[in-house]
Amino acid sequence: MRYVLALDQGTTSSRAVLFDAGGAVCGMAQRELTQRYPKPGWVEHDPREIWEDQVGVAREVLSRSGVEIGDVAAIGITNQRETTVVWDPATGEPLAPAIVWQDRRTADLCDRLKADGAEAMIHGKTGLVVDPYFSATKLRWLLDNVDGLRAKAEQGRAIMGTVDAWLVWNLTGGRRHATDVTNASRTMLFDIHAGQWDGALLELFGVPRSMLPEVVASSGVLGETDPRVLGRAVPIAGIAGDQQAALFGQLCTRPGMAKNTYGTGCFLLLNTGEHPVISAHNLLTTAAWRIGGNTDFALEGSVFVAGAVVQWLRDGLGLIKTAADIEALARGVPDSGGVYLVPAFVGLGAPHWDPRARGLIAGLTRGVTAGHIARAALEGIAFQTLDVIRLMAEDAGMPLAELRVDGGASRNNLLMQIQADLLGVPVVRSAQAETTALGAAYLAGLATGVWGDLGALASHWHADRTFEPVMDPAERERLCAGWRKALDRAKAWEEG
Repeated sequence: MRYVLALDQGTTSSRAVLFDAGGAVCGMAQRELTQRYPKPGWVEHDPREIWEDQVGVAREVLSRSGVEIGDVAAIGITNQRETTVVWDPATGEPLAPAIVWQDRRTADLCDRLKADGAEAMIHGKTGLVVDPYFSATKLRWLLDNVDGLRAKAEQGRAIMGTVDAWLVWNLTGGRRHATDVTNASRTMLFDIHAGQWDGALLELFGVPRSMLPEVVASSGVLGETDPRVLGRAVPIAGIAGDQQAALFGQLCTRPGMAKNTYGTGCFLLLNTGEHPVISAHNLLTTAAWRIGGNTDFALEGSVFVAGAVVQWLRDGLGLIKTAADIEALARGVPDSGGVYLVPAFVGLGAPHWDPRARGLIAGLTRGVTAGHIARAALEGIAFQTLDVIRLMAEDAGMPLAELRVDGGASRNNLLMQIQADLLGVPVVRSAQAETTALGAAYLAGLATGVWGDLGALASHWHADRTFEPVMDPAERERLCAGWRKALDRAKAWEEG
């Protein structure tokens, strides 16, 4: 059995990726996921569509690759995090739409928690800031607003899970209700120090303990698929939230190693080893993975808008025809001409957590061209990453030696060079584009003997290209001073 099947259930699509024992992609299938916006600030998915699409692409990739299900050693799962699903354990039917991690409907509840002084307790136990991003307030909203749901939950007729738990439930035919430590650590109900659901947090959010899944290791056989799903029982042996999976797929397995995924937003994770580092700068402390009884932790910073600013230049301003065109446009000028673009379209994420910030272009003169704005947009992505990395290194006491990168926008060579120049350390782009799915595959394959240990995986990682910093430190500091000035003007804009 030489293959591992990774199920990669993301915010905008469900994918299945088949890897061989060398870590190479042997097949891939993908389906787009319907996005629902019933009210301003609300984002929902259909849990049934998530499941049907995910099992559909799993069957499709096996069929197209010609690989027999009997040759698949294990399944690994990686998923959009924080998105919250509730369902009936007797029938398996969803009891409400899935509330997506991007959803902001619980902002008022978060404000009340802060006003009531609950923030310190929540942060101390979970390593998270109080924000609608996480699952606990979403679940509280469902219990308070879906007719009859709280009564069903108290009677054991309603259970919840993040997307990984929903997939495990369906894959096993309802035999396992389980989540892994990485996903549990994103719910705001899990004590990362004790490694278990926390009674005080459950009481605070009004969540019956019976609703919650069992928390299992990120690497380890937790059950088998129902033979009716794929034609044969296959071990489910790995689970990790998408960003932790990408950290593992990048083989950032030693403390001090970090990765950044450049997608719609940016997600930076720094491995801090076996001890959780509680940030003094509003970064998140999260479980990175649990293997063999040992849990590794990470500091995380979420940048809400990265690649999305390129989409805005394309769709909103019409400056480019395709996202790839931005590099050529930005290379047409030697620098940004003093222009700064703060892409706070939906507020600012880490380390600011300012939902009232708004996007801003500063430093405009009559000589500014489309090229300057394009370059300022790329710099805005890199500056946001720099802000998070600096604070991560300070919190952890671990200076960054290099940054490993992946995601669609990491293919932009100019952006990566700008990033290296601003950070002052090499930026190393992985040769393997599918690092998130690969991380889930690695976790599953380690548990089933496809790979013997972490050392066996080391030879799989290869750099596509390394970007060395060449900028003069004085010039770097001059640019950063201008960024801080622009950032200050973007903050709390709605209150101005």
